[in-house]
This record gives sequence, structure tokens and C-alpha cells, in this order.
Amino acid sequence: MSSFKRDKKEEEEGGASPYKNLDKTIVLQEARYFNETPVNPRKCIHILCNILYLLNQGEKFTTAEATDVFFATTKLFQSKNVMLRRMVYLCIKELSSMAQDVIIVTSSLTKDMTGKEDLYSAAAIRALCSITDSTMLQAIERYMKQAIVDKNPAVSSAALVSALHLSSSAPDLVRRWANEAQEAVNSDNAMVSYHALGIVASSKKNDKLSTVKLVSRLCRSPMKSPYALCLLIRLSAQIIEMDESEASQPCIEFIEYCLRHKSEMVIYEAAHAIVNLKINRDLAPALSVLQLFCGSSKACLRLAGARTLACLTARRPAAVAICTVDLENLISDPNRSVATLAVTTLLATGAESSVDRLMKQISSFVSEISDEFKIIVVKAIRRLCTKFPRKHQSIVAFLAGMLRDEGGFEYKTAIADAIISIVEENPDAKETGLAHLCEFIEDCEHATLAVRILHLLGREGPKSRQPSRYIRFVYNRVILESGPVRAAAVSAVAQFGAQVPELLPNIKVLLSRCELDDEDEVRDRAIYYNAILDSGDQQLINDYIINVANPGLIELEKALRDHIATKPDQLFDIKTVPIVCTCHQLHKKDVVAVEAKKPMQKSMDKIYDETLSHIPGIERLGEIFKRARPVDLTEAETEYRVRLYKHIFDRHIVLQFECINTLNDQLLEQVHVRLETPPEFNILSIIPCQKLLYDKPGSVFVIVEFPCAYLDSLGTFGATLEFTVRDCDPNTGNPDPGEGYADTYPLEEFEINCSDQIKTRAATDDWEDTWEYASKSPEASETFSLPHININDAAKEVCSHLGLPKAAISGDSLVEIKGCGIFRGGAPVVIKAKLVTISTAITMKLAIRSPREDIAQLLLSAIG
Repeated sequence: MSSFKRDKKEEEEGGASPYKNLDKTIVLQEARYFNETPVNPRKCIHILCNILYLLNQGEKFTTAEATDVFFATTKLFQSKNVMLRRMVYLCIKELSSMAQDVIIVTSSLTKDMTGKEDLYSAAAIRALCSITDSTMLQAIERYMKQAIVDKNPAVSSAALVSALHLSSSAPDLVRRWANEAQEAVNSDNAMVSYHALGIVASSKKNDKLSTVKLVSRLCRSPMKSPYALCLLIRLSAQIIEMDESEASQPCIEFIEYCLRHKSEMVIYEAAHAIVNLKINRDLAPALSVLQLFCGSSKACLRLAGARTLACLTARRPAAVAICTVDLENLISDPNRSVATLAVTTLLATGAESSVDRLMKQISSFVSEISDEFKIIVVKAIRRLCTKFPRKHQSIVAFLAGMLRDEGGFEYKTAIADAIISIVEENPDAKETGLAHLCEFIEDCEHATLAVRILHLLGREGPKSRQPSRYIRFVYNRVILESGPVRAAAVSAVAQFGAQVPELLPNIKVLLSRCELDDEDEVRDRAIYYNAILDSGDQQLINDYIINVANPGLIELEKALRDHIATKPDQLFDIKTVPIVCTCHQLHKKDVVAVEAKKPMQKSMDKIYDETLSHIPGIERLGEIFKRARPVDLTEAETEYRVRLYKHIFDRHIVLQFECINTLNDQLLEQVHVRLETPPEFNILSIIPCQKLLYDKPGSVFVIVEFPCAYLDSLGTFGATLEFTVRDCDPNTGNPDPGEGYADTYPLEEFEINCSDQIKTRAATDDWEDTWEYASKSPEASETFSLPHININDAAKEVCSHLGLPKAAISGDSLVEIKGCGIFRGGAPVVIKAKLVTISTAITMKLAIRSPREDIAQLLLSAIG
């Protein structure tokens, strides 16, 4: 057995996988070593591992390559090394489906199968059954029957598993081994008993009466193997589903009896079977078991309990309601799969009175899971709003918060779908939902989502109480976005002109500007809608702008094909095509498929949102616009560490100074920050940290109002930490008697710059169209000489000053920077820069277009 031991050196070695950069050609050349005599078993094992790795990674071997390797491998049968022999069997199994003339090794495998060495017998059986076709199985039938009843569990289990695989290709032959398998059912070994029951049940699967007799007999004298019992429970549940008469009563009693088994897997299998039975049964015993599982210390049991309850919710939500407390405890479960299942189940079973509390509970949870799980939660929230329409305010606000977080296209689409469906189904939620969607499209990176939301704004916005408030959001898309989005925006603008007479003159002016667009689709739509609105014909406006019939695309294609095939000379009548249904139907049942994944840390945005919510009057500042990168105001090794977080609002900035006291013999009280601000900035309030304990962070907040003029919104701030020091016991942290003494600590200066006040993104494929379309807006441009040696470093620093991502940089010798964004307050900005090296200097021409010329000038000053 010494060959199974690993050297201590091997155990200590770590790092990358040794199979990372394997090359098939090199491995095949190494396999020629098998033809040498004698061979080094250790080297051969390494080569076989490489071959198996390539095969399992999907590497394709040609027939000739597989055959050569196969026969080279068979020469290793001469080795007496146990580990090498077992690797040989594995390799033979994998190569047998690709190589030719593999039957030639049958005699060697049969010899090992019937030999006295049990370590070889089990592996030889598996390999032999994988390479032997149905015509030659009869030659080894006698050996297989002997192996099934062998006293060695490994040999018996190998024979039974091989028989299960063969039952699909040679069922009649395997059926003749049922007597031996029946004898093995009573084995004391758990796996042998389980595999044997599988063979017996498979041989009787087409005979209902025999299956009932088998299950009835085994139910009266249950087996010891928990695996076999799980299979028996499934067979019993199948019989109950097929026959709901009193004849199935023993099977029901057997399943209920298994709820009290000592094995957890048997208990779960029984509970799962009971809650999934179609017949009406008392679920209380099974639900009690699932409740215990939800409170288990084992993650797999919590996942099993939560998943079964989630599946039961779709059929009997009232029954799951008694498990609410257990499921709420799982929301904070470190296993995110378990937490997701608990949340979706609670959303489906909760009462209307618990919606607000549930939203608050899961707000921190959502930031810690992947997009896949977030989509599941969004669908559950969507169903919840349909169930409790009066709770639309809190639900839509929660979805809007999720919409502002980071996420992929599918995740954002799921949230937008949910809000759109809520707006369409609940008239009371229209204003709230549209406001959140308008805010989202200001920074939406996905054209298809922007088009959908614009379509909704065009349909629902004119019917709102203040239709004019949505015009700005729609027309911003005409200025900044790509062609398809601009076209959708033009259609939405026309809807407002058609349905709100007092807005018609202004809408005509906007459509006239759109008639000069470079995109054909945008230009044609603007001309088309202007002509209809100028006609003043209300019926024409209603048919071609307000209530346009939308035929289904699939039906339209089919109708066109039929027309061309049958009546190509006649005019096609589009009115014959069925109109597409625009109602959004919710899925009645969403299968929650989750996997166990590594717990994720709570997002910093959520943490600081919760912190800011405790500041008095913070709600008057409105929605947060951006959170800038944190800045360290002290060195890492100092006695007091301070980090600055800048929370940007439209007209204000909240400066959060997060402080850590690294001295265990001091307690700091009444911690303030004294700011030295530029004259244009106005400090509104300072919220001190009352007590700063050793090694526990605390925050001081300063609310500052931006200057009225955008050009004055850049500046350098000085800061000093002020506090009262009280000496304390280093071990207990208890302060000494007395009031302490005042002290200060200087902090490094920090800046409020342009990158803090703008949300940007890199250019897309149709950026040039956006730039040209923004030519109607004021432009500010200037040429700069940059003090850099490397042009790429210069471009990165320019992007840093303007708040642009590095993806906005393109080109090599002539470097271009292209991007766009939204400045705080909502003004759109389009940025273009060209950098070139002339002699030894780097020259840059920067141009910025925006409806607000002062913002364009401000961005230029960030470089100068």
C-alpha cells in the first residue's frame, strides 16, 4: 500500500494546476514510453493522468491516435504496481469508444475479473462491460452472476453498476441476473443493497403488478441501507400516484414511517415525497421536518428544506405560511442559495401587512448575491405587487434602488420589466414608476431597454397629471443617444403632442429640429409625425400616432409569405394580420434553480446608504447622484486613520470622514472635523461622532452646499480633526475618571473636482452620430500641451480628471478619447479629445459639447 502514500513535499506544494498547459501532441509522444521495458510506474501514472485530463476536457483524439494510445496502455498490464493498474483500467474505459479492435484486451480483463486480487476485479469488471458489445456479453454472463453475489462489496457493487449501464443495450440479458440481484438486496453493505434494488426495480419497471409486490414486500421489512430506502420511497410515491385507492395505503404509511428514520437523507426523501403527492394528505408531519431542516447547522439541509418549501409554495402557499419565522431566519444565511430561496418563498406567502418589513429585511441581502439570484428575487417581487397592489409605493421604490445598482443586461431588463408591468397594471403606481424609469434612462447603457422605456413614456406620460415633466427626459435622448434610441424618443415626443394640446406648439418645434437629424429613421419619423400633427385631423392623429395597430411579427411574416405564394399580383391588406397582445402576463410558476455559491460580501453602497439614512434631514437633499472614490487623509501607520467618502447630490455634497482610533489606551469623544472651504462653498451642518472606541470605525459627517455657479464648484479643502481625549484601561476599555482634554490632529488637503460631479461612460459604436447630433449644443474647445513623456499615460490622466473610464481611450500613435455622461443636475455632456506626439511634446485638442456651456467650460478648466 506504500504506492498510495504521497510524499510530504508533494502535500506542501501548491500553486497552479500541473495540467494547465498540456499539449496533446506532446502527451501522445510521451505515451510511447509505455513500449519500453522496464517502465517507471510513477512516470506512467503521470502520463496516464495527462491523457485522462485531456479526454475529460473535451480534447478530440483521432481514431488512429486513440488506437495507438490504447494498445500502448495495454502493455502496462505487465506491471504489478496497484496504482498503475487501476489507472490502466480507467484509461481503457475512456479510450474504448474511440479506438479500434479493443476486443483484443478482453482476455486480459476477464483474467483480472476472475482473479484472486479484489483490487483488480472491480476495476476490470467496469472496463470489460464498457468495451464488450451485446453479442459477446453471454461469454461473461457466468462471471457477472458470480460477481454480483461476491462477498467483497467493491466487486459486487461494480458488477451491479455495470449491469445497470448494460440494461439499456441488453435488457433481456440483464433481466436474467435478477435472482442474483434480489439476493444482493439483502446485503449488509449500503451501496450494494442500493445498486441491487436499482437492478431489480429496473427489471420490473414494465410490470406494474410485480413492482407493487416488490415494494409492498420491502415496505414490510425495510432495508438497512439509507440509499436503498430513498429509492424505495420514490418507488412507493410512484405507486401512490398510479393508484389512489386503499391498496396504496401501506405505501403511504411506509413513507410516513420514514419521517422518523435516523438517517437525514431518508427523512428528507420522505418529506419531499409527501409534499409532492397529488392526493390530499395532512402535510403537518412533513412540514415539521422541513422546519427542522431550515434550522439545521448543515447548509445542505437548510438548502433542501428551503427549496422544498419554495416548490410547495406554487401549489399550496397557505400550508407554507406556518414556516414564515423559520424562513425569515434564513434571509441572513451565509449560503446565498439558501437565502434566495427563503426570500422568494416569503415574497410568495407573506401577508400585506408584512411587505414593508420584508422589503427592509431583504434590502441588504440583494447586494450580496449574483445577478442570477437577483433576477429570481425581482420576479418574486413582481408577483408580490400583483398580489398586493396597494403596496406599490414601497415595492417600486425598492425596485428602483436595485435598478441604480451595478448589474448586467438581463438583471436590468428583469427590473425594468417588473416596473413596467406594475405601471401598466396599477394606475396608482404610474407616477412613481415613470419617475424612476426616467431617472434610469438618463444613465442607461442598453439601447433596447431605453427604447422600451421611451415607448412606455410615450404611451403613459401624456395621461399623467403633469405630462410636461417627462419631455426633458425624452428629449435628452434625442441629443445624446444612438439612432434607434433617438427614433424611439421622436415617437414618444409625438405622443405628447397628439394627446396634450397645450404642449403641441413646443412639440412641433422639437420635431422640426429632429427633421435635421443625420439618421434616416429619426428624420423620417419627425417629418411623418409633424405632417400628421399639422393636418389637425383628430381621426388621423388617433389612428397613426395614439392608437397604432401593431401586428404580430410572426403573424405578419406568415401572412406576407402566404400572400406572395397565392396572390402576388394583388395589394396586401395589413388589416388582415392579427394584432399583437400588449398585455404583460406574469409567469404562474417560476422554477427556482439555484446552486450553492460562495458567500459574497455586503456591498459598500448599501452599507453607506444605511449610514447616511441616520443623518437628520438627509431626505431633503434628494436622491444621491454619485459616490466618489474614497481618499485617505492620513498615513496608514498613524495613530488616527481617516478616510474620506464623498457622497454627491444635485446641489449638495456630504463629506463622510471615517475615523479609526489605533491607540488602545485612549477613548475619543465629541469627534469633529474643522473644514477650511473655498469662499463659494457653504457648510450647512456638521454631525460629530460622539464616541470613537479603539479599532472601531466611527464617522463624522459634514453637509456642504455647492456654489450656485458651476464654474465655482472646484476647490481645495483643508481639514483638521478635533476631539476630546480620555485615557482608558487598555484591557477593558473603561475610561479613567475625569473630563479629558481637547486635542487636534491635522489631516491632508483634499479636492472637489470634475470627476466627482459627473457620471460617464465610454463611447459606443454609433458614438460619431451622437457627437454630430450634439453639434446643435454649445461647444467649448481648447488645445493643451501636456507634461508627459508617454502618450498613453497622458490619456489615462486626462480620463482621470474628466471622470471617464479607461475604455474611452483608443488608438496608438494618434490617441482619441471619446465619451459622454451626465453632470450633476442632469445636464448631458459629450467629450472628444485627440492626443498626438509632436517632436518630444504631447499636444491634445479637447472639445466638449453640452446644452450648458458653463459645464463645458468647467470640464476644460479641469485639464488647465
